[in-house]
Amino acid sequence: MRMIARVTCSLLLGCLLLGPSAAMNAAEAQELRDQYHQAPRDTVTQEVYDGWKQYNLNCARCHGEDVQGTTIAPHLLVSLKPEGPINTKELFIQTVCDGRPDRGMPAWCPLGMETPTIEKIYAYVKGRSDAKLGQGRPALKPGT
Repeated sequence: MRMIARVTCSLLLGCLLLGPSAAMNAAEAQELRDQYHQAPRDTVTQEVYDGWKQYNLNCARCHGEDVQGTTIAPHLLVSLKPEGPINTKELFIQTVCDGRPDRGMPAWCPLGMETPTIEKIYAYVKGRSDAKLGQGRPALKPGT
């Protein structure tokens, strides 16, 4: 009985010394997150991360969270496929810059969006279209 008490005390002391993070494994850590605070699944370059931010600031309200479209604007994951209507980087930049006024899309260049910003948005949307990036917020690669 004394031996069990001694082992239990040693284990508890070890957990206290190492801290709670050492006692938790990755699965337990994920369980602590809720649907609004998921751990990032993809690591991306600074350009793609900035594209994700710009997409969410400027495009997501119409084209939907995670580039999946809404009743207002199309599903860009399909639009950027090789057989899609916006199948090149140049066409994407032109479409964003000039807009599609007949479909309700504003021309973003006259509103102050510059080509480097559009290129970053393209890098993010293309990554989603090519299934290289999953849904949700990506994580920034260390050292980029």
